Amino acid sequence: MGLKLLSTGIPGLDKVFGGGLPEYSFNLVAGPPGAGKTTLVHQLTFANASAERPALYFTVLGEPSLKMLRYQQQMGFFDPEKVGTVLRFIDLSREVLSEDPAALLDSIVKHVEQTNPAIVVVDSFRTVMRAYAGGDMELQGFLQRLALYLTSWQVTSFLVGEYGEGEMHNNPVFTIADGIFLLTQCKERNTAVRKIEVMKMRGQATIPGLHTFRIGRQGIEVFPRTMARLPGTEELPERRRVPVGVPGLDEMLGGGLLTGDATLVAGPSGTGKTALSIQFAAEGVRHGEPAVLALFEEHPEEFLTRAKEMGFDFEAMVRQQQLRVLYFRPLELSADEILHEVQQAVAQIGARRLVIDSLNGLELALSPSVREDFRESLYRMVGALTGGGVTILLTVEVTESFDKINFSPHTVSFMAHNIIFLRYAEIDGQLRKVLTIAKMRRSQHSPYLHAYEITSSGVRVTEALTGYQGILTGVPTPRRLEPAGLPGLTDRERAVLDQALALREATAERLATATGMEPPALSRALARLSELNYLIEVQENGSVLYRPIVRPLGQ
Repeated sequence: MGLKLLSTGIPGLDKVFGGGLPEYSFNLVAGPPGAGKTTLVHQLTFANASAERPALYFTVLGEPSLKMLRYQQQMGFFDPEKVGTVLRFIDLSREVLSEDPAALLDSIVKHVEQTNPAIVVVDSFRTVMRAYAGGDMELQGFLQRLALYLTSWQVTSFLVGEYGEGEMHNNPVFTIADGIFLLTQCKERNTAVRKIEVMKMRGQATIPGLHTFRIGRQGIEVFPRTMARLPGTEELPERRRVPVGVPGLDEMLGGGLLTGDATLVAGPSGTGKTALSIQFAAEGVRHGEPAVLALFEEHPEEFLTRAKEMGFDFEAMVRQQQLRVLYFRPLELSADEILHEVQQAVAQIGARRLVIDSLNGLELALSPSVREDFRESLYRMVGALTGGGVTILLTVEVTESFDKINFSPHTVSFMAHNIIFLRYAEIDGQLRKVLTIAKMRRSQHSPYLHAYEITSSGVRVTEALTGYQGILTGVPTPRRLEPAGLPGLTDRERAVLDQALALREATAERLATATGMEPPALSRALARLSELNYLIEVQENGSVLYRPIVRPLGQ
């Protein structure tokens, strides 16, 4: 016999339950005051109460029915037409005050037999326990008889109680329950995050762990803690190259990024991380790949204005559903909430690119109570999105250091497939910006450090800095070959020869990309190197290749 599952009517909770709530199950909803127990059970009951499946809601001392409904009717799930018809509220305060367990049980039995409900709720059951705490044997008998009735009536029942996790041991209520749901509030400093844990559910493969939920105007929304891929992406997508949109950078990347990769762009403030991410998103839209921008620092209006100044009309892209801009600022979010909203945006516009700007802002947006799980949460988020074929660009601000390289202050670089490292260096009395590809999985890439500029249209990569050493220290020194090694060459000619030696053979176009030289200057350098017999020209398949025939002395 299979279990019939009831939908809870609470977004995200069915997924946590493994598909829904088993019909005819006997459930305990526990947690401290203010955790959301009553709201959760109300929302579930309103979602399932109908003429075919009527519900009884017993209130016990904790809160009079009229007062409770006055507050609950503010919620979006509240349906006044169901109250008193398919959903009846019964106040048992008088029976509890009589301190007669038999009277309380008889009242519950009488109302159930008269109504023949499909759903029964007792809120708060902890009040009953306290009222009869004087006689353990009598209380045990009451609990056993109530459990027997609830299970034999074939109703889906809920007992709501103010229990903590430490009070559940050696308690008969928790032994006989089919499902136990613990609601908590994690508080730290000025923030609070609500969480739900399915401690027990017979017959269901639930998602383990703590799941964040939020109470809003529409009621409760649960954000399951999961690493599932985007809906409809069970099969691995085809991997291909996609351009970044930064002149010179795609050549350094061997043609672009691979789809489904996560790329970390690390650098200090002012190195162009946001400008690069704007170009990445705009290039995706240009190639028919919608993009989502998740912003944690800059306000969307400022971001869109900056993009417009660079020549990209992001506002038009948003109107045409080619771009979605998300802004996260509250300091009490969880990674699961952020992932949920990002996944929704990605699914709604069919996005193939995602920008997270920045990881520093993302960490600050999280509630302090979940920041200690920042790396684990980010790992799940990146895995869920890249597994669906979304290409991700993450920016992170790092502090300049002259004795070591930091790719991230959060030690999250291991989860990135690629790392683009930006930094400052003093060259010839100028503060220059330097870029290199520090890591790229499953792909060849340029090993050289390149200078780059931030222009009115964005980031542009220029020449390779082969004539210097110690660039990553921030204070490089000119690297000159010994006169006997390569006599008669200028610094520019030496740079071209260095690239030719590294590539073994290359076309003029490839050397232009590697060196960042303009065609006239490169042509003069190639002609000079050929004249001095440092290079030879080789004709192959209609192309001219330049092949070095010498190496510096001592190499």
